[in-house]
Amino acid sequence: MNGVHDMGGLHGFGPIRPETGEPVFHQAWEQDVFASVIALMAQGVYNLDEFRHAVERIGAAHYLDSSYYDHWLSAAELVLCEKGVIDQTELDRRIAEIKADPDAHARPPAGGEDPLAEALTQGLQAGLPAHREVAAGPRFAVGDRVVTNNLQPAGHIRLPAYVRDKPGVVVMTHGAHVLPDTHAHDGDESPAHLYTVRFDGERVWGEAGADRPAANHVDLWEPYLSPA
Repeated sequence: MNGVHDMGGLHGFGPIRPETGEPVFHQAWEQDVFASVIALMAQGVYNLDEFRHAVERIGAAHYLDSSYYDHWLSAAELVLCEKGVIDQTELDRRIAEIKADPDAHARPPAGGEDPLAEALTQGLQAGLPAHREVAAGPRFAVGDRVVTNNLQPAGHIRLPAYVRDKPGVVVMTHGAHVLPDTHAHDGDESPAHLYTVRFDGERVWGEAGADRPAANHVDLWEPYLSPA
């Protein structure tokens, strides 16, 4: 979908200044959000693409004025309310209670066996494979010239706006993987072949983009591509 979250190539947001020695988490609450989001995903409450689509639907003002893990928290609240796991009225009431008296709602101490913790650790270290076996072979091969389709869906998509309707060359094939476009909405995996496509920097950014990369490599699913 088109939204403020898809910021690649946009002007007006200032330079990116990497933080020297940046910690994994800047504040303790970010650890809690990270753990909660991953644990809920691992238990099948929602999938990764549903979560990403929820991030995309955060209001523009809130998105631009909040931090990375604030995005995660807002997205989790949205998708959990939509699925009926929590109720927005109850959530608002609990937030007000905790703000009024934080010490009365301290977290319980950690301890005891937690079989989910081991599964989460393995998943974070090794990843959760999205590769799937399909009967149909790939439409494209390494070296094929392609052009990205000019898709403008209202729903989820992993085709960045800055490479839509652009020519490129397939440089790697990865087999079939879960298609985020359908997986984000009804859980339908609809596996499709995945490719790494190389885009010439000047074709993407124009002549004024001299400070941009000479080439961009983007992983794209087959429905995003047509023969050049």
